[in-house]
Amino acid sequence: MAADKQPLVAAGGGTAYLGCMSTPASDLFLSPAAAARVAAIATRQGKPAVLRLSVDGGGCSGFQYKFGLADGPEGGDHVAETDGVRLVVDDISLDLVRGCRVDYVESLGGAAFRVDNPQAASGCGCGTSFAV
Repeated sequence: MAADKQPLVAAGGGTAYLGCMSTPASDLFLSPAAAARVAAIATRQGKPAVLRLSVDGGGCSGFQYKFGLADGPEGGDHVAETDGVRLVVDDISLDLVRGCRVDYVESLGGAAFRVDNPQAASGCGCGTSFAV
């Protein structure tokens, strides 16, 4: 196994593989619930189980999270893996979400991916935008 792909234990007991960039394991976490939901969506759409998290300017707090399925990591991406599902984040977005945990939550208000971001100084009520 290459030195930059050493297996690391991720939150929830999954295994994180940091592939494209040398990134400490604590930089990104994908919960088992989020991994299961990504796997279900990817299977239904016939795509690989790869969730891309990026940050765009906008939203009510200054920055907003953007989620989408990806075909795989691109050059410069940071990768974490839980239960065979990969979370990929580009190098620029990583500075704004370093240490985050991506979870999938279901409640009376609906179901959504949620980012617990230690870099965020504040966020909006809907949880999709944040300020640093």
